[in-house]
Amino acid sequence: VLHPAVQTILPSFMVLMYFMLAPWTAEDCLADRRLWNKLHGGPQSGSDPTFDWFFGYEEAQGFFLPLLQEAPAACPLRVLDVGCGTFSLCTGLYTKCPHPVDVLGVDFSPVAVAHMNSLLEGGQGQTCLYPGHPASRLQFIQADAQNLGSVASSGFFQLVLDKGTWDAVARGGLPGAYRLLSECLRVLSPQGSHGWTVTVQELGPFRGIPYFAYLVQGSH
Repeated sequence: VLHPAVQTILPSFMVLMYFMLAPWTAEDCLADRRLWNKLHGGPQSGSDPTFDWFFGYEEAQGFFLPLLQEAPAACPLRVLDVGCGTFSLCTGLYTKCPHPVDVLGVDFSPVAVAHMNSLLEGGQGQTCLYPGHPASRLQFIQADAQNLGSVASSGFFQLVLDKGTWDAVARGGLPGAYRLLSECLRVLSPQGSHGWTVTVQELGPFRGIPYFAYLVQGSH
């Protein structure tokens, strides 16, 4: 846990990355845990142990790495990835980010969490993951992003990442999407914030598809 004096000088951001999907129908089930258990439990393509919905770490790093530059070397910036799945965002941050990060990936699919913990420990024929910075850490736990009470207290993280999770939850109804956003903002360090500012930036296009990143930042 960082000393309060240190916490006040760290940045505080939430990044939501997704593309605008066509209107959904009653048959859509992207908010269904069973769908994701099946998806993440299937074989990965080729030798890649991760499955990236939309895009992966390599494509997104140019956007969010500048947000991490102010973290002191002795105090890793605390990062939460909600709906981490079996994507490469967490592992990429841990193994390739030159800045110190303490990354926590949460997902409501036990299959996804077990898969990522296995990769972290060098299972599935993969080598163990090593940090890109000596002070970096990585952990995966099963949790519902709509209720993060068991994960962290208010204001614990300096950066919250969401790559498509809000979009999937919204397909199960807007109340769940509102709970997700509310929980993400609750665990995000307010840093004396008097409100939030939102900016949007287009990412890509990747494989011909444009994506959008929404940056939610505490204002002073």
